[in-house]
Amino acid sequence: MARMEEDTADPYVEDAFDTPPDGPVGVHRGRRSVARRLTPFIVIIVVAALAGLLAWGVYSGEAAKVRLPWQSAASLSQVAGSPAASASNVPSASDTPQASAGQSSQTPESSPSTSSQEPAQQTVNKNVAVQVINATRINKYAASKATILARNGYTSVTAATPTGQVPSATVVWYQNETDLSTAQDVAKTLGISNVQQMQQIKSPVVVVLMS
Repeated sequence: MARMEEDTADPYVEDAFDTPPDGPVGVHRGRRSVARRLTPFIVIIVVAALAGLLAWGVYSGEAAKVRLPWQSAASLSQVAGSPAASASNVPSASDTPQASAGQSSQTPESSPSTSSQEPAQQTVNKNVAVQVINATRINKYAASKATILARNGYTSVTAATPTGQVPSATVVWYQNETDLSTAQDVAKTLGISNVQQMQQIKSPVVVVLMS
């Protein structure tokens, strides 16, 4: 009877858990190595250390000076570039005198150009011919005024009587613009305030005395 039961039982069939290609798996797997068991703890310790370092740098205001493992030297210099950039933008003491010297050296060069554009100042020519005309009834009045001019350095002064139309008031006429300063000096010497240009006169400067 027992013999018949053994003959009728199903034979045992091996599966993947009995002969796995890489050794036992699942509940049958063997012990892991020490390195594989310590790897999770090492990762946790490294992450915690980096997080603490970052937090310390942020709260202490020194994050720009801390170079984290994933930061390059270029990015670190950009983050902490405030002192370096400010130092590079501030002119050095050696540059300031050079700039001042350059400006001061250009100042004298501009002065001659400005003075060269100014018109030349006219001078009094006491050798110019001056004619004094007496249009009054005072005898030898023109001669007395001519004497005053001669005493003040005028070398070519003549006295004359009027011929033709005379002005309404005492005046000093000058012929050209170059004689303006001389005519003004003649008027100042004789106490005359009226100075006018008259190109039709024959002498460079003419004094007409009116009563």
